This record gives sequence, structure tokens and C-alpha cells, in this order.
Amino acid sequence: MPGDDSTRAAIMDATFRALAKHGYADLTVQAIADEFEKSKSLIHYHYDSKADLMVAFLSHLLDEFIDEVEGGEPGDPRERLLRMAEIVVLGLGDEEATRDFHTALLGMRAQAPFEPALQEQLVENDRLIRGVVADIVREGIEAGQFRDVDPERYAALFRSTIEGAQSHDVILGDAAPTDEAFAGVEEYLIDDLLVADGEAAVGEGADDGGEA
Repeated sequence: MPGDDSTRAAIMDATFRALAKHGYADLTVQAIADEFEKSKSLIHYHYDSKADLMVAFLSHLLDEFIDEVEGGEPGDPRERLLRMAEIVVLGLGDEEATRDFHTALLGMRAQAPFEPALQEQLVENDRLIRGVVADIVREGIEAGQFRDVDPERYAALFRSTIEGAQSHDVILGDAAPTDEAFAGVEEYLIDDLLVADGEAAVGEGADDGGEA
């Protein structure tokens, strides 16, 4: 159907606004329709249920997140990791709106063990994001910018840390040490990857048969 892509995009935008306003627990298709300029029946035409819509929304969030991190250009590995941490921990734009949306995401994640389709999409999102992090780390290692670490293990740690900081911010509110957490991610998880001045990058300085 002509215009399907623009209609789906408008539904995703309406879902974003409704989630931020109502939270996941109180989210209904009607609440989404209230944020949608077209008819509620059009939402039902594209999505069979709220669960179906939320799975599509999570996939949409993943695409938006990766586009925001990559910015259409390969970019510097360190800056891409920092950008990812900034988006997840600090959010983008208005602080109150960001926290409202992060609260809704936390509520959605909390329901995942009870909603298999939701959990399956969250698992897929996590797998793909960790893959992006691991690829960035590999690029940094190959370029001689990062120390030689296990990319998959690093990705698991990095992902868990920034998601934990985001959840901490939601749970503790203004008492959360969010800025300190972000600074710690930058210092200990990102800058500590950098090859220090005078330190040989991977594959440099090796001498067959010589002393290590």
C-alpha cells in the first residue's frame, strides 16, 4: 500500500510519545491513537495487537539507535562508543522527557519474562547492539587505537554497564549518580581501551625469538 512506510513511521512516533506520557503499564492502543493524527483503525490495520505493535516499536528503536550512533559515517571508534554511552545513560534532548521514556522502557523490560514475543525482540536487540560494540572495538584494535581485548566480552560488559546506569537513573531519580556513572564509563571503559603513549599497538614491536 502506498504510504505504508510513512504511516508506520507516524505510528512509531505516536507510540514514543504515548509511552513517555503513560508508561508501559498504562499504555493502550487508544493512548497511542490519541497521539496519532490518523484513525485508530489504521493502527489496527498494521498491527494485530498491542504486543505486535510493541515488538515492532522495539525493532524501530534499535534502527534509530544504531543510526544515531553511527551517524552514517564510520567515524572514530572512541567517539562512537562515547556517543552510545551518552545516548543510553544521559539521553538526548529534554531531561524530563528522557527520564519519562526511560521509565517506560524499564517497565517494558520488567514485563519481558512474562511476554515471550517482547522478550524475544529484546534479546535480538541486545544481541545486535553487542555486535555493534564488538565491531567498533575490533576496528579500534585493528587501527592500533585500542588495546588488544576480547571484543565480545568487552561488549557484554559495556552494554550491561550503560543499561544499568540508565535503570539506576530511573529507579533513584534525582538521587542517582548518573553524571558520575557516565564519567566512569568514559574513563574506565572507553579511555582505558586506548593504547597509551609509548605502548606498542597490536602486532607492533614483536621480535621473533627475542624477549617479550
